[in-house]
Amino acid sequence: MAQSLQEYAEWLANRDDLIWPAAPELVTPKATPYLKPLRGIAAVTFSVYGTLLHISDGSLLLDHEQQLRMQIALDKTIKEFNMWNSMSRKPGAPWEYMLSQYRNLLEDQQISQKVPKGEKPEINSVELWKQLIVRLQKNEYTFEESFYGSLDDFSLKVAYFFHASLQGQQPMPQALATLCQLSARSKKVALFADAQPFTLVHVLRGLSSQGTLPPLSELFTQECFCFSYREGVRKPSASLYEKLIERFEQLNISPQEILHVGTRIHDDLAVAKRFGIKTVLFAGDSLSMQASKEEVRDPDLKPDRLITNLSQLAEILD
Repeated sequence: MAQSLQEYAEWLANRDDLIWPAAPELVTPKATPYLKPLRGIAAVTFSVYGTLLHISDGSLLLDHEQQLRMQIALDKTIKEFNMWNSMSRKPGAPWEYMLSQYRNLLEDQQISQKVPKGEKPEINSVELWKQLIVRLQKNEYTFEESFYGSLDDFSLKVAYFFHASLQGQQPMPQALATLCQLSARSKKVALFADAQPFTLVHVLRGLSSQGTLPPLSELFTQECFCFSYREGVRKPSASLYEKLIERFEQLNISPQEILHVGTRIHDDLAVAKRFGIKTVLFAGDSLSMQASKEEVRDPDLKPDRLITNLSQLAEILD
């Protein structure tokens, strides 16, 4: 029976023959927390990368401007999945050919995505890798379905492996304890993030390194998750916030009862604020935080609260 992505990720982590990039040392910006309690909050939503997870470069990337980083990740992927024998024999290293194919497909997807005016399209990296694998299959490429599963399952695992080879990550301090505390206070907790099909596995693996995970249904309100790859648009697209609000309205929770935690003002928190959602700027990671002094002071943009450690949410919701 084929492994789930969670099982596959665990299997990879236990292998001694693989070296993964590490997240850089966490650097906290200079900021003063503002922790005045907020009343009437029924739900808390989190961005993922830069908020619950500390990640190299501050956000999840599909492509990296440093060619060496792409070279290492693609070279590892080609070798791990034995792709070279089915790749066209062109001058240059295998990763160079794959990089050209990868970037061409990425550009094609970015151009072909049809979204409403003013919306920002999201690329599904699993679909991108699926197209690359289908091209390899035309040159008699095969994979072990009993281990990896169907083409869709295999594409998901390849995408996971590639991104794990491209960017290091680790959970933010007190992430699991904070989520458990919110759950214990009967708050609905959901992920509202620019994300990929493997993002939830990233979150669960990160949290599990901090302690024993409770059942997923006790930790999160999954029916309210709002991931960019599922909706085809990413932040700050207005429709993404509308979908989040619709899901909470099904639970009779209004926008004013939602508290959203993130690291970017202009492209996230300010948009949530326009929809009536309460906001918290997480100033706990210099790599991911995008907030100028002017934005923090602007009445139309500034977040309702500011924290430098996730555990401080307990004070806000006390």
